[in-house]
Formats: sequence, structure tokens, C-alpha cells
Amino acid sequence: MDGYKKYIKEVPDFPIDGVSFKDISELLGNQETFRSAVKDMGNLIEPHPLDEKPDYWVGVDARGFIFASALSIIFGGGVLMCRKRGKLPGPTVSYKYKTEYSTDELEMKSGNGKVIIVDDVLATGGTLQTVNNLCRAAGYLVIDKLVLIDLQYVPRVDWFTSEVKSLIQYG
Repeated sequence: MDGYKKYIKEVPDFPIDGVSFKDISELLGNQETFRSAVKDMGNLIEPHPLDEKPDYWVGVDARGFIFASALSIIFGGGVLMCRKRGKLPGPTVSYKYKTEYSTDELEMKSGNGKVIIVDDVLATGGTLQTVNNLCRAAGYLVIDKLVLIDLQYVPRVDWFTSEVKSLIQYG
């Protein structure tokens, strides 16, 4: 899957010094590459018992929305948005957490069903672990977690306990 890396540009010291941002604009802008990446991401999800499909793909604000939406169209299921605090009308369930360079709070609507959490990048794991905890608190059964890029060289937060599938790895 390293062929996708040529469509990802590294932007050093963005959004703050010491962070190497992965700009996926070119990957998203190339229709065939984007479609291929989404299909390859979805194919990372192993069949669950009785060919269980997710009821929802949970897109993490903001670039996770792109992939969750595309995955739902290709593989079936709806989309749930996990957004930054104050972006969804209530009632919502919320969860606070720390990222590499800030403190945030995410929220989502309560409900039920099987979900797969989707984001663009796994770095410290703080966001994905928070979304995992938030989904459970909101009433959903998390059956898998999926990202486009795993930054394996970034140390994970000590409370990160999730297994996550990734299409592209940077070691």
C-alpha cells in the first residue's frame, strides 16, 4: 500500500513546530486513487461472524467524515459524526481528551448499533481511544477501528488500548 504515499505530502512544523503534517489533498483530489484507497481501507475489515456489517461508520471530525462517508457508500451502512464540542445540536454525549498539541472535547448523538470508527490519521491514539470510549458511552457497539495513515513512530498515549487497522504506515 506504499504506492499511496506518493499522493501524500509531508508539511514540516505544521500546525506547530515539531509536528510533521500529512497532507492528503492530492490523494483526495485524484478520483481513481481516492476510490482505490477507500476500497482498500474497507477491505481491511475482516468479515465478522455472520458477515456482520456495521450499522454506521463513525467519522471523526473533520477528515474522518470524508472516509466514513465514502466507506458507507461502497460497503453499506450509515454515517455518524463525532464532532468537536458545540457543533451538534443536543442532546449529545461528550468526552474530553488531550491531543499532541491541545485539549479537545468530542461529542456525538446517542443511539445503538454496530459501528466502525474511521479517521484519517492515527498518531498518539488519544483521539481514537476517546472516540472508542465515546461510542460506547453513547450506546454503540464498536466492532472495528480504521484509519488511512498510522504514524507508528509517534509514541502512543499510555491509555491507548485499541487495535486499529491502517492502509498506510509510516514507521
